[in-house]
Amino acid sequence: MKNTNYQNIQKTIGPGILFAGAAIGGSHLIQSTRAGADYGFDLLTIVILINLFKYPFFEFGHRYTAVTGESILNGYAKLGKSTLWIFLIMNIFTSVINGAAVTLVTAGLCANLFSIMLSPAIISLLVLIVITAILFIGRYAMLDMVMKIMIAILAITTIITVFIALGIDTGSANQNLVSKPDLWNAAGIAFLLALMGWMPAPIEISVWPSLWALERSKQTHYRPSVKEALIDFHIGYIGTTLIALFFVGLGAFVMFGSGEKFSNSSVVFSSQLVSLYTKTIGEWSRIIIGSIVFITMLSTTLTVFDAYPRTLAGSMQLLSVRRFKPGKYLYHFWAIFMIIAGFMIIACFTSGIKTLMDFATIVAFLAAPVFAIINYRVVTAPFMPEEYRPQKWLRILSWAGMIFLVTFSLIYILSLVL
Repeated sequence: MKNTNYQNIQKTIGPGILFAGAAIGGSHLIQSTRAGADYGFDLLTIVILINLFKYPFFEFGHRYTAVTGESILNGYAKLGKSTLWIFLIMNIFTSVINGAAVTLVTAGLCANLFSIMLSPAIISLLVLIVITAILFIGRYAMLDMVMKIMIAILAITTIITVFIALGIDTGSANQNLVSKPDLWNAAGIAFLLALMGWMPAPIEISVWPSLWALERSKQTHYRPSVKEALIDFHIGYIGTTLIALFFVGLGAFVMFGSGEKFSNSSVVFSSQLVSLYTKTIGEWSRIIIGSIVFITMLSTTLTVFDAYPRTLAGSMQLLSVRRFKPGKYLYHFWAIFMIIAGFMIIACFTSGIKTLMDFATIVAFLAAPVFAIINYRVVTAPFMPEEYRPQKWLRILSWAGMIFLVTFSLIYILSLVL
């Protein structure tokens, strides 16, 4: 067993931070803030629970890679090609929807920041062109560094803003008198699923840190122990959970009880999002906050359009080693596919950013039980060394999580039927 020391931790930390950067996007900036704006602090428990119940399935990706030295995609392949085919087909669907959703949010923030008077679809296309150029030219490493810095600044700014708002009368003092939307009708349950779908992230992106961990090992020429890999994971995961709670608080303190509701227009929505900060910090901060939020979402969008194609390409290579040799052409194919398909979806939702976000996050939640079950099967399979399989408490939490995800999915489906 390797001894954990500071130098080894430094060499290990990275994938967990990148996970946090990918997660602190739509789920935090939009859905968590909406939860606070519409329901005050009522949904804090839900946010905590969904992070708890999803925890094992993200941990398993880090665990498997640290133990075996290979991507969890290889674990899917060892379960059988049918499992990998299920993952691939579902991932194609979710990748396009999620890619379209984060792009439309980024386009709205771009229009708000630079006062661009073009349609959301055109701005989204421009964003996609920039992303394509960055990914294909190979400049991702630079923006990756910028993303880490911007995520840190956004997190610190959000925490400071919430604490400042604690001492300001923002209209939520009489929150018990405020009429809240019904949470247990079809619309309320749909919003619950939308909130939980990307909280802290869709479960299928548990593959991403697994791939990033391998790249990190190549970069540092060091293979971390399981303990070290899980320290990296916990830094990112606990960080995203805490920041989600602060975003709920931001919406609750600044918008709840004010009578203001988030718009379905991407541009207006983006302006309202930035105003959450400027109302508390001061109007002088609008350009700074707008830039930080925009770069944060641009980085998240870039991560989505980089990681999904890598995952899809890796899956196809494992399904047919002879036909699909390792190389960039398969990655480029999936990247272009996502961009074209994503733009087609955006063209249908140009005036409905909340509608598209809710659709994407609900789909992510309904798909979550399948991805959760696959990850659980991998780390409990015979090919996983017995001493590194999940402990009893983690298995119990996994089963509780799977039951939670399936139960809420059934409740949502029944609410549509009845």
